[in-house]
Amino acid sequence: MGEKHEGGGIIRTLRVAGIQFAAFEEKERNVNKARELATLAVEKGAAIVSFAELCTTPWFPSREASGSDEHTKLAETIPGPATEEFSSIAKASGAVFVLPIYEVSGDSYFNSAAVIDADGSLLGAYRKIHLPRLPLWYEKDYFTPGNTGFPVFKTKHGVIGVQICWDNFFPEGPRALGLAGAEILITPTASAMKTFDRWEKVISSHAITNLFFALRVNRAGSEPFQDFYGESFCVTPEGEMVGTPAGMDDSVSLFDIDLEEVARSRKLWPYYEDRRPETYGILAKK
Repeated sequence: MGEKHEGGGIIRTLRVAGIQFAAFEEKERNVNKARELATLAVEKGAAIVSFAELCTTPWFPSREASGSDEHTKLAETIPGPATEEFSSIAKASGAVFVLPIYEVSGDSYFNSAAVIDADGSLLGAYRKIHLPRLPLWYEKDYFTPGNTGFPVFKTKHGVIGVQICWDNFFPEGPRALGLAGAEILITPTASAMKTFDRWEKVISSHAITNLFFALRVNRAGSEPFQDFYGESFCVTPEGEMVGTPAGMDDSVSLFDIDLEEVARSRKLWPYYEDRRPETYGILAKK
């Protein structure tokens, strides 16, 4: 990163990876699968690696909560075993990891994503703020709404913001992250049914209106109540696809990006300079 074009311009090229795979019922098998695919991603030169939503567990929010606390056995703290596992991989490889897990903190349970820097240090976590309660996505039954706000994580390889699945249908979060300097929006999701076109449109709109790259990483594989379809993808600040979206199976999707495109796009399209925040008061009202 930080090299010059022949014409004198700066390039900050790097490779990002979206890892999707079919989840097992056993958490340990999911962690092992994630580790295996992460190793492949960094061997292929990935500098930033993200997994799909709740990648270490089966999709337990598919049913209404019955009063049983069996699912809480899947939760862990941040830091905890999973973050320590991937901190070791990050330190050895020099890659940044976004690790979505089921987090417990005190008496609260969160749908979270830990961010681990290239030296293995845990930079923090984002906790999903917007929780749906829809058939097969009964997340309000299981999780507490996030209380982290919209943090950006200044990693060795770029400034990252995270929005998890349902969060992406609320434009305030991506805008807050853009204003805070995010260069890459990471969006781990758990989308079943065939909604690729809808997701492509909403993620591309975030990239266009906030002028950053966006990496969507979706769950894959069949589980008892859902068929997750994968098709992870990356878009530029112009909303254009980088390479080809993933298919529906287990995969490590690699996308080469130049973060200097963010600065160039923001100079060309001065949306941030032309904002009128004094007129936006209604956005904070219920």
